[in-house]
Amino acid sequence: MTEIKKLLIIGFVWPEPNSSAAGARMLQLIRLFQEEGYQISFASPAMDSDFMVDLENLGVLKKSIILNCASFDGYVKELNPTIVLFDRFMMEEQFGWRVSENCPRALKILDTEDLHCLRLARQKAFKEQRLFQLNDLVLEDVAKREVASILRCDLSLMISEYEIELLRTVFKIEESLLYYLPFLLDAKQVDDFIVLPSFEQRKDFVFIGNFLHEPNWNAVQYLKEIIWPLIRKWMPAAVLHVYGAYPSQKVLQLNNVKEGFVIEGRAADAVEVVRGARVVLAPIRFGAGLKGKLAEAMQCGTPSVTSTIGAEGMNGRLDWNGFVEDDPEVFAKRAVLLYEDEVIWRQAQKNGLEVLNNRFAKSLFVNDFKVRIKELLLGIDAHRSNNFMGAILQHHTINSTKYMSRWIEEKNKK
Repeated sequence: MTEIKKLLIIGFVWPEPNSSAAGARMLQLIRLFQEEGYQISFASPAMDSDFMVDLENLGVLKKSIILNCASFDGYVKELNPTIVLFDRFMMEEQFGWRVSENCPRALKILDTEDLHCLRLARQKAFKEQRLFQLNDLVLEDVAKREVASILRCDLSLMISEYEIELLRTVFKIEESLLYYLPFLLDAKQVDDFIVLPSFEQRKDFVFIGNFLHEPNWNAVQYLKEIIWPLIRKWMPAAVLHVYGAYPSQKVLQLNNVKEGFVIEGRAADAVEVVRGARVVLAPIRFGAGLKGKLAEAMQCGTPSVTSTIGAEGMNGRLDWNGFVEDDPEVFAKRAVLLYEDEVIWRQAQKNGLEVLNNRFAKSLFVNDFKVRIKELLLGIDAHRSNNFMGAILQHHTINSTKYMSRWIEEKNKK
């Protein structure tokens, strides 16, 4: 009898593919493992949300788990997963040692989503009004936790080549522990773009992004205070629609219809919104990983203007589907040019098609990834013996984290 292959995903939150790129990314991974015949369970300590995907409808077993509670030990031991995938390093910190104790043969994979220490170090440098330096990463406390988590796992999925290079050069992480797996998107044909709304049929600018994510909130502030007034100076009738899940009161207060700055809140259908817009604006000033909003713009045939950080890791040596600018005045001028010049707009749209097909087409990555997983499962002992630093961290983490968790567990009983 063939042994059932089981994947346990331990999620930081329940996936919301219509709210964030992280949610969409998680669904891509679920489908990838389902194609390989894995029975998938998704466990999370998070509260249910109104916008979470229906996991059971996708054929995924849903399980609520509790932090610092021995009930997880019994659950994971009985499940006995072939692979455990941690959604962000915080979940590996909480549950990694329990997995190692109860299922020592399980392959442990970390899906980093983005390099949190990079995003936080850039954010700190921005708020202190200074340039980000690579040494800032070493000084970031989160880096110590995140890198330790990477070392304790058998493989870490990285969404950005730039972040792999940082881990290799700054933190000296062995390449065998890292795997480049970006967005896994369906390839596009020129014919797919012909059926999209034309240049003439589209109107207005759009920004879209989850407001729980600090870089998005900052970008909207930047648009409101600096960039949008410049655009309106050259295009007095211009309108920007700002969409995003979980808008706070401070976001809603930016709404000003007279200025053409319209806060729309959550989009009922993000794809429909972006398909109908002529230009996407994304002046991201700090952050990490890949920007789902910009990949979505390319899929919708909608050119964009973004920053260096916004485009980081996305187009490689290919031309951007619009413009990449960091100076606010140049950014605004390029936005107007892209909006008004159909020839430039159409070329930008073609550039986006090239980026999608050459950088994110699912077919470019899935076969190699499946082979890598099979190799690790067959050679897990040799792989782990070559990761001595990970073994050291695993030993000390189990001892320290275990007893801290046990202490919290006992305290919670009182």
